[in-house]
Amino acid sequence: QVQLVESGGGLVQPGGSLRLSCAAAGFPFNTAFMEWYRQAPGKERELVARIDGVSTYTYTLDSVKGRFVISRDNAKNTLYLQMNSLKPEDTAVYYCKWALNWGQGTQVTVSS
Repeated sequence: QVQLVESGGGLVQPGGSLRLSCAAAGFPFNTAFMEWYRQAPGKERELVARIDGVSTYTYTLDSVKGRFVISRDNAKNTLYLQMNSLKPEDTAVYYCKWALNWGQGTQVTVSS
């Protein structure tokens, strides 16, 4: 079955960096459009970034553009989200998604 397992979240100070990973299994990852979403407390889940199967197309939410980079390693069936210059407003649970399938999420907390 489809498995999406996120990791790499944690507590970081403002201005810091984290790299999230999403290990995928159970579907043809190397042709899959993949996405990162996030949900902050009391807010709706929002799309942060997406990437096509061969990394020729990416989309990044305006509020994180220039700070977050989505990438993938098809040899490892893994999706990444490099997050730099983190701000308190980036605090959320981050999820990876393929089609209608979601991972369990990983918590990112940006606080001093």
